[in-house]
Amino acid sequence: MAQSDTLTKDKQEIIEEARRRRTFAIISHPDAGKTTLTEKLLLYGGAIHEAGSIRQRKANRYAASDWMAIEKDRGISVTSSVLRFEKDNIKFNLLDTPGHKDFSEDTLRTLVAADTALMVIDVAKGVEEQTEKLYEVCKMREIPIITFVNKCDRPGLEPLEVISNVENQLGIEPIPASWPLGYGKDFQGIYDLIGKQLHLQKKEEHGAKKAETKVYGLEEGLEKAVLSDHEKEKFREEVMLTEDMMAMMDEEAFMNGKCTPVFFGSALNNFGLDVFLNYFGELAHPPQEYRDAEGKSRKLDDGFSGFVFKMQANMNPDHRDCAAFIRITSGKFERGLEVTESNTGRKVKMSTPHTLMGDERHILEEAYPGDVVSLFNPGSFRIGTTIYSDDPVRFDVIPLFTPEHFMKASSKDPFKRKQLREGLKQLAEEGVVHVFEVPRGVGNELLLGTVGALQFDVVKHRMQTEYNTELHMSAVSYHAARWLDEDEEIIEKLENSYSTHVTKDMEGHPIVLFDSAYAISQAEEKVGAENLYKFKQN
Repeated sequence: MAQSDTLTKDKQEIIEEARRRRTFAIISHPDAGKTTLTEKLLLYGGAIHEAGSIRQRKANRYAASDWMAIEKDRGISVTSSVLRFEKDNIKFNLLDTPGHKDFSEDTLRTLVAADTALMVIDVAKGVEEQTEKLYEVCKMREIPIITFVNKCDRPGLEPLEVISNVENQLGIEPIPASWPLGYGKDFQGIYDLIGKQLHLQKKEEHGAKKAETKVYGLEEGLEKAVLSDHEKEKFREEVMLTEDMMAMMDEEAFMNGKCTPVFFGSALNNFGLDVFLNYFGELAHPPQEYRDAEGKSRKLDDGFSGFVFKMQANMNPDHRDCAAFIRITSGKFERGLEVTESNTGRKVKMSTPHTLMGDERHILEEAYPGDVVSLFNPGSFRIGTTIYSDDPVRFDVIPLFTPEHFMKASSKDPFKRKQLREGLKQLAEEGVVHVFEVPRGVGNELLLGTVGALQFDVVKHRMQTEYNTELHMSAVSYHAARWLDEDEEIIEKLENSYSTHVTKDMEGHPIVLFDSAYAISQAEEKVGAENLYKFKQN
């Protein structure tokens, strides 16, 4: 076979494999049921045989996606993990993200590595604060959003009220794709508005196994439903109102994140999951081309490339290792592939690539665009590092998000200054926390900045358990922060401004801290609001 034919065949294989991938992240407010839904996607995708639940966690059976000690202690997710499953010949990469109130930058960065967002909403509460914040990141990236309205087996908003709430709160057009039959304790099943079939389900407490489902035509299913004539007629009217909306959905608007298909169900009891998964693989975006730092698209079948979007140290407490999670953007990855780091020119042989299910590692032989590969960090990887095999490229896709909470930190043992800096440096490289020099500070102190206040507890816990260093933290009164360019004139003006403090993080990025909203407005007048960044490229 001629070399050109072989090359064409290889490129065709890459394109075909990429089309089979669906890389997505779940976004939600705390307690909307994100972790439970994650478990059920793995259950229905065949990755696990029995789903966990909150009660089971209390008996020390934790969710597959939560593996850190602090997660098991608190029953919450505090770091992102990557989970894989396959269904209907489609390979799903689920980028699981924290669901607690004080989420970290880890969540925001994960959305940069996703092609689709799955938005989970509590039927009783509608769109909540954290969902709005994460939605803004999706909107900025213009990625498709698919919505799952959860907990329909509990009292909550009427389905039409949920639809209205999504539109009013987010400004995105909701398109019903399924519709709940019954309300709260009378919830009995889901009508598939695309396939025009009614799925009646047997209630399974905690839904450890797949739900038993019987499928009927609309009228036959309504005859078997235990509802009053009035409730059945109301359901018919709602179906008539919504049944053609998916067929009329603007595909381009969906792909750009301007409208969202909406599915209803209960993750805890597995209601509606079969209907949702029937269409999720079809609706979710396959891998798309990323643009490099110069704005040029990197084709999926170009040479191998990827970028680091997450780092996690000490997944194995017995070894001081650090895993780097790499989103493949182009080409075929094969175990043993030699790659180049774009920022250093250093050559790295990818000899021990892994896939992960929580903290369980499996050697990976090959992967394609959309897949996520975990590697041992050779020591030079950072959040945002680009690697490539033969065609040089550099991506600049991971922004530095402005920290919103600050604490001073020092080691309780004065002889552990070295461990303090080394441990915090490692956590900063993972993106767990920003670490700054204390403005005009002296001695054994560093300034910590986070997007969510809970991250301080994570830092304290991990420094104690992983670096044997107990931290003393004290509050500081900074109101806000903004990133700066390395412009000496602007920096000098800010250093001489009222209630502003200029410092640098451990990578040398300058940042200015403000004592008040008034100080920000004064600084904006002095140097221009366009020179003060809420987030900037790393």
